[in-house]
Amino acid sequence: MIITGSIACAPAEEPLPDDLVERARALHKLVPLTDGHNDLPWQYRNDADRDVWARDISQSQPEWHTDIPRLREGQLGAQFWSVYVPASMQGKGAVRATMEEIDIVYQLLQRYPDTFQLTLTADEVEAAFKEGKIASMIGIEGGHSIDSSMGALRMFHKLGAGYMTLTHGTNVPWADASTDTAQADGLTKFGEEVVREMNRLGMLVDLSHVAPATMHDALDVSEAPIIFSHSSSRAKCDHVRNVPDEVLKRLPQNGGVIMVTFVPSFISEEVRQHGIQRGEEADRLRAMRGSTEESVQTGLAAWIETHPTPKATLAQVADHIDHIRQTAGIDHIGIGGDFDGITSVPVGLEDVSTYPMLTAELIRRGYSDEDVMKILGNNILRVMRKAEEVAARLQKERNPSSARIEVLDKGEE
Repeated sequence: MIITGSIACAPAEEPLPDDLVERARALHKLVPLTDGHNDLPWQYRNDADRDVWARDISQSQPEWHTDIPRLREGQLGAQFWSVYVPASMQGKGAVRATMEEIDIVYQLLQRYPDTFQLTLTADEVEAAFKEGKIASMIGIEGGHSIDSSMGALRMFHKLGAGYMTLTHGTNVPWADASTDTAQADGLTKFGEEVVREMNRLGMLVDLSHVAPATMHDALDVSEAPIIFSHSSSRAKCDHVRNVPDEVLKRLPQNGGVIMVTFVPSFISEEVRQHGIQRGEEADRLRAMRGSTEESVQTGLAAWIETHPTPKATLAQVADHIDHIRQTAGIDHIGIGGDFDGITSVPVGLEDVSTYPMLTAELIRRGYSDEDVMKILGNNILRVMRKAEEVAARLQKERNPSSARIEVLDKGEE
């Protein structure tokens, strides 16, 4: 996700008291802070020509949100590394690009073995954390990565993919996305079978990016807890990428977790509205007689100078957590920052070093140590364990799915 534009000057949030920050840091030592989504592999693909040895993240990388010194400062315990490829990549090209992204994760593990450790289970996450390493997992961001192939899904799981987001920004042939025109009204029959096969594998079903109808269909089908790897509350910010209350209220029965994200336009209604107004101004400029793309960009830059983008804040992220606690319950909240997938960040959450500040804010708001540790990692670890339990049962009950989309959704050809 790319967000650009001038940023309005915003007063810095009041510093949190030192005793709260110290208490937050102490809690981070007890449970692995597990972030649901970080796009560092895409940064290597996009900015370093896929060469992990071209940028040394053991040293400061100020252009990025993520490097090892700041990961250690932020006391990150576990990370789902996104192996994102654009939804514009389709078919075999998407499968190939996803494999290349997974290869980047493996190269990171190879280059920094004292920092990162590949983990496939909740027990492995906790073991890596106890050894002082950052447990590293893989998340596929979009069902386009499997090209409607159960075999590709299974092979990606064998390579270490712990979750798959069912869609990215556009629909896939078997599921509707939140930012596209509905075609399937949720999941098709093949899409339902994808969810069942993910359950059988022990692969988490990620419902970030999908349409509400897809959320409901997946919750109807899934026998294991689902996740939202990087989404927030739609009641607090009416962005289509966020999760409606009617879905949040289903999490207690399912057992799933929404990992609250830091994307400014998902956190701040003011930022979201500004984006809409900016788009309307761009459309107005393009409609002018004789306009060119250069003139549009010049006019848009002038508009932004007089209409600077508001800033989202750490406190607003905590507001989303508050609302989700009230709506779904404390057992259904996690963290999914989306660092290095965005160019704009909230005040107070500028990079991966800042997680303890959010923890301290939750403590300031009266969250107990037990509740904070649930949000940091215990909730998602519980989800992982339950998914492992469901997979162990299903693998005894049924064989790998041989379903084909052309049969389930289009009829035998």
